[in-house]
Amino acid sequence: MAPAGGAWPPIAAALLAFALIALATRLAPRPMLIADRFWPGTGWLEAGLIAVYAGFVMRAMRTPEGARKTRPRIWRLFTVVFFGQLLLGLLGFERFLMSGQLHLPVPALIVAGPIYRGGGYFMVALFLSTIVLVGPAWCSHLCYIGAWDDTASRARKTPQPLPKWRPKARLAILIAVVAAALALRVGGASPATAAWVGAGFGLIGVGIMLTASRRTGAMAHCTTWCPVGLAANILGKLNPFRLRIGEGCTECRVCTRACRYEALTLDDIRRRMPGLSCTLCGDCLASCRHRQLHYRFPGLSPDAARTLFLVLVVGLHAAFLALARI
Repeated sequence: MAPAGGAWPPIAAALLAFALIALATRLAPRPMLIADRFWPGTGWLEAGLIAVYAGFVMRAMRTPEGARKTRPRIWRLFTVVFFGQLLLGLLGFERFLMSGQLHLPVPALIVAGPIYRGGGYFMVALFLSTIVLVGPAWCSHLCYIGAWDDTASRARKTPQPLPKWRPKARLAILIAVVAAALALRVGGASPATAAWVGAGFGLIGVGIMLTASRRTGAMAHCTTWCPVGLAANILGKLNPFRLRIGEGCTECRVCTRACRYEALTLDDIRRRMPGLSCTLCGDCLASCRHRQLHYRFPGLSPDAARTLFLVLVVGLHAAFLALARI
């Protein structure tokens, strides 16, 4: 597979990141950038630096091998920045919080929170906007918790199969989360009670990362416990980006050992398409010696589709790095 080469992809990723940051800062009722919060009027400089960063990331990810190495690193960086700002906010530096108010950083609350509150759809809108642009890639590039599960799973070099009941379990968990949020709302549960329930759900998820994900090498939390993961997988089918397996595939299953989302079982390979839990992370592309794994987008060649996808996801990542906070 040819690299996402040339000068235009890094420039496009940089311009996209700058445009997203500029749009968010213009629409927001309060300063969104840390620079503007401490030194009003300097946000443009921060936006420019983030755009340059996006260009460098795009260059680093121009080949499948480079993307496989770079994606986990920038994802962890985002998590460190995100939770670092949360820690500073808890220590009393409220400028590092989105609104000066604390919210639980549990992905399940993207689904459950608005159901319980009957409002507050900002995170839902943000999540759906990423689905429109990059499909289920929220779960492999943009989620503030997912990088934890990725790191935990890498304690084992080669992923092991998860239980066969996993798909049914994740659907049951999504239904249970929605039902619990409705029950809390109808029952008139206090915000404190709802917060404790949400925190408990999140802590169980961390426990799954530290046990099941580390033991199996698969991302058990993201592919089983997190209801947002299933929502991203299902809604992501509305997005035109796809990963496909070429007819020249030898079924060697090397890609199976590279996929931590359990989206490339033997049945998936024989169907010539990844399973529902695929997040378009792209790790499998670098593993395939025969170059039979490709990104697809209507009207584009596989190389052009991959380049477009990377421009979009890198631009989003860089904008999230500048703007995402509790």
